[in-house]
Amino acid sequence: MAMTTDADSTRERIITAATAEFARHGIAGARIDRIAKAARTSKERLYAHFRSKEALYTTVAAAELAAVADATRLDPADLPAYAGRIHDYFTAHPERLRLMSWGRLELGGTVGPAPDRDDPVRAAARRKTEQLREAQKAGRLDASWDPADVLMFVNQLAMAWVGQADLTPADEPARTAFLAARRTAIVTAVQRLFPTWET
Repeated sequence: MAMTTDADSTRERIITAATAEFARHGIAGARIDRIAKAARTSKERLYAHFRSKEALYTTVAAAELAAVADATRLDPADLPAYAGRIHDYFTAHPERLRLMSWGRLELGGTVGPAPDRDDPVRAAARRKTEQLREAQKAGRLDASWDPADVLMFVNQLAMAWVGQADLTPADEPARTAFLAARRTAIVTAVQRLFPTWET
């Protein structure tokens, strides 16, 4: 069994604190001193792990994208179910969509001098696009679509109702029923665009 060092523990606490801070305040509004305090460490130790606030955000975003990928599991042969899982994930965790949105708004979709290497959003999109392309080659997905468009359309449909609090009923039973109906509509729309591949 691997041993957890003090440095590992400190790093994990920093990432946890930074995730909450970035989701709440964005990158520009996030404060290193608040992150350090919440992580029970010093600013100096934080900077020993992460060279800048942007580098810390990149690490947080990469961890969040990994969590999203694990929870939603892209299956190019069953994009309707994938869309449903995305809807479920971000409906349950709207703060995590805010976290990712801050990066697009404040960093313009790039982090560092080599976006394809350093930007976790671009890297994740590239991996998923390649999965879709391979499915097209295997005959499991309509090859007439550009795989980049497939990914964009499915993701946008899946997240169409996330963050629409002003259009969602406030009381819990009505909200649950409303979101279930929206989920059904999303899955149906994706099914019509990209039908499930039958084995």
